[in-house]
Amino acid sequence: MAVAALIVTGLYFGREILVPVALAVLFSFVLAPFVIRLQSWRVPRTVSVLVTVFIGFSVMFSLGGLMVSQANRLAQELPGYQQTLRDKIQGLRGFATGGSGTLERASRVLRELDSELQNPAAGRSAIDGLRRQPLDKPIPVEIRQPDPGTLTTLVAIIQPLIQPLTTTGIVVIFVIFILLQRQDLRNRFIRLAGSHDMQRTTAALDDAGQRLSRLFLNQMIVNASFGLLIGIGLTFIGVPSAPLWGLVAAILRFVPYVGSAISAVFPLILAAAVGSGWGMLLMTVALFASLQVIASQVVEPLVYGRSSGLSPVAIVLSASFWTWLWGPIGLVLATPLTVCLVVVGRHVDRLQFFDVLLGNQPALTPPQLVYQRMLAGDPIEASQQAQTYLEDAPLETYYDSILLKGLRLAEADVRLGRLHADRLERILATVSEVVDDLETHEDRVPEEIEVVDARSELARLDGIVPVEDPAPLLAQWQAPGAVLCIPGAGKLDEAAALVLAQLLKRRGIGATAETADALSISRFFSLDVSQTQAFCICYVGQPSDAMVHYAVRRLVKKSKGSRIVVAMLGDTRDAPLSSTRDVTPAAGNFSHVVDTVSELAAGRSSSTALTALAAGVDAALERAGKV
Repeated sequence: MAVAALIVTGLYFGREILVPVALAVLFSFVLAPFVIRLQSWRVPRTVSVLVTVFIGFSVMFSLGGLMVSQANRLAQELPGYQQTLRDKIQGLRGFATGGSGTLERASRVLRELDSELQNPAAGRSAIDGLRRQPLDKPIPVEIRQPDPGTLTTLVAIIQPLIQPLTTTGIVVIFVIFILLQRQDLRNRFIRLAGSHDMQRTTAALDDAGQRLSRLFLNQMIVNASFGLLIGIGLTFIGVPSAPLWGLVAAILRFVPYVGSAISAVFPLILAAAVGSGWGMLLMTVALFASLQVIASQVVEPLVYGRSSGLSPVAIVLSASFWTWLWGPIGLVLATPLTVCLVVVGRHVDRLQFFDVLLGNQPALTPPQLVYQRMLAGDPIEASQQAQTYLEDAPLETYYDSILLKGLRLAEADVRLGRLHADRLERILATVSEVVDDLETHEDRVPEEIEVVDARSELARLDGIVPVEDPAPLLAQWQAPGAVLCIPGAGKLDEAAALVLAQLLKRRGIGATAETADALSISRFFSLDVSQTQAFCICYVGQPSDAMVHYAVRRLVKKSKGSRIVVAMLGDTRDAPLSSTRDVTPAAGNFSHVVDTVSELAAGRSSSTALTALAAGVDAALERAGKV
């Protein structure tokens, strides 16, 4: 905090020097692409820089002169609009107050009468004071200043222009210097930032340069087009000094969110003052509103994309901070300076909090977000996240890529002793509601992919993974309770069993999920296994070999020939068991476990499926070899 306070203090008291430097850097990013283009045409660097700077600042000074001339013209015409505007204001006031004028006058009389009754002596004392005043009239005194000389007049004219002209000159010199010494400044910055890690420093410079250049150019193009359309529209409507308001709209649109609204204030006032009715005012409102909606909702998302990398909250906060620090110039520089902070935070580990606080990247990964919603007991937002993800992916992928990883995060906290029983109950309830909500979800059928070159058999290698249609399931595996999904150790395993049972039912297998105490003595002997063809023991964590062997032995005694699938859904893919006649280990994710059970339900083994897949690959390679 002390370092941050020191930096802010230095920025505030050094603004006389830092503001021109920041403006010069801003203009150098805007003009650098044009300099590079001229150099690609074999124009010398010095000539390219001077020509680009001359043309750029000439355009700026021309626009400034146009604004001054339009402002002077408007100042001369304003007195003629005062009476029209005054009449409209009086009309609006009379329409708003209606018949309340009589009531206001009566109220004023009552207030005066009340004050007179409460302090009757005040009125008489005031009259007596007037009577005691002397009748002699005061002598008027007039103070005259001597006529200013030529030097005084010249100083009065030049003095207000000294600071803007000085700042402009400094900015021009800095821009020329930065463009001429761009490579040297880059190399010096790399040396200061750390030449021992040139890869990261170069990546940061390239990222910042590309983002800022793209952002500034896009902003200038969009805002200039917006101002041009505003000027043309106001000209057709008949609002005075339309070019001035077009330039003002283009400049103020650099101010995030409120710039367009501020630029519309004066044109609206003039439209109300010039027109005899309200038609001109309504057309002006429609012009600004329609162009702002088109620019913000259609043009900017297409043109800007993710060029800035800032969140909306970061844009508002940065605008407030830099305006407080540097005034109106800070408002224009707020976005580029914040972009620089985000880039630094993205490439410097100790400043990563800038990227987290100000960047537009999600603060939490999807698995972290679903885990956080589980902890909060919020199935609504978790379901919304799932629905958004399922627009482009199947349900199994969501369960494998997001929900299972969220359960693994919970399991890691369980191992560290951070989750209590109430939290685990909340996680289980949230997962149960999400699974319930996704029960009726139907995956989108992927469109057929056209093969560009039909002569190439290699182009169809990606399509040989599903070698054959899924084999039909045996009838006994389709009965309810054919597969019992049993939690291995706790509530998280019960949540995994719920998901696994739903996925198996979507494959046509009659699956049922049991509760976490299914293997306890009180519940184990009451399990109905009359229709059971297989048990699937679910483990989200990393159970010990003894725990797995104990559960398997108990189920082998009760199963009477049923298969036992040990689903190891934790981070490890090493199953603690080897495949036997009764036990089939399945390590990895939900999809792998479902595929394993589906092969058993079709009367096939994993080795058979792998053999069929290998045969399909060999056949495709053989056809490709013949071609």
